[in-house]
Order: sequence, then C-alpha cells, then structure tokens
Amino acid sequence: MSQVKQSIEVDVPVTTAYNQWTQFESFPRFMEGVERIEQRGDTLTHWVTKVAGVEREFDAEIIEQVPDTKVAWVTVGGETEQSGLVTFRPIDPARTEVTLRMDFDPEGMAENIGDKLGFVDRQVKGDLKRFKHFIEDRGTETGAWRGSV
Repeated sequence: MSQVKQSIEVDVPVTTAYNQWTQFESFPRFMEGVERIEQRGDTLTHWVTKVAGVEREFDAEIIEQVPDTKVAWVTVGGETEQSGLVTFRPIDPARTEVTLRMDFDPEGMAENIGDKLGFVDRQVKGDLKRFKHFIEDRGTETGAWRGSV
C-alpha cells in the first residue's frame, strides 16, 4: 500500500472550502484524470477515472464526515483499493489549510513504476492547486452538504 499526503492554503473561509469539497460531482473541474462522479446517496459516490490511458470505475463510500473538519472515504467493491482523508483547518477567518492524504494500492507494472517515480504525489499536488484556483476564483461554493457521517 502506498500513501500520498499534500497540503495547500486556500484564501477562503473554512466553511467555503469544506462546502465545495462536498460537491463531489464538481471534482472533474479541478481533478485531473477524473472523468465524472455520480452522487448515488448521502455516503456513496461512483467514480469514472482515466489516468495514463487506463479507465477505471469504482464506488467510494464516505465513512466519516464532520462539517468544516474532515471527509474520509474508502472504495467498496471492484478492483480499485483506495482510502483517503481530507481535512480542513482554519488558518484565520479568511484562509484555510486543506490536507489530502490518500492510501492506494498500485495495480500492474505501469502504476507501480509511476508510484515509485512520484506520479501520484505530483497529481495530488496539482489537483489541490487546481482546487485552490477553482474556489478562489469563484469566491463561493457551488453547493454544500452539511450532514455528518
């Protein structure tokens, strides 16, 4: 199992950053390789990804969600094994630190080589930068889900 962890500061309040992150169907707008996400219930999402020409579909279940604090998930069924946690820490009333930690099991030779070369780490770092630009340019979230899991 491999792990990646990256953080970024975003110039929006913690509630704005958190609310946007709960809008999973918007992830393709800032996450490279995410083709689409379907919200299938309060805690279940279906992902379609395409990375380095390899397309995957899998379900992810939210296993813990605390408004303005964190969202944790794990894949369920299928071949893709992944879990993760994104946390939100207010720096001051107008800035937030977003930290993403993801544990994953690379499949096949190409993914193992890419993992060892830091591909996933760079992709997560880029996704967080694109999230920063997305939410800062908008200045407000596209929606929110404030429930707890």
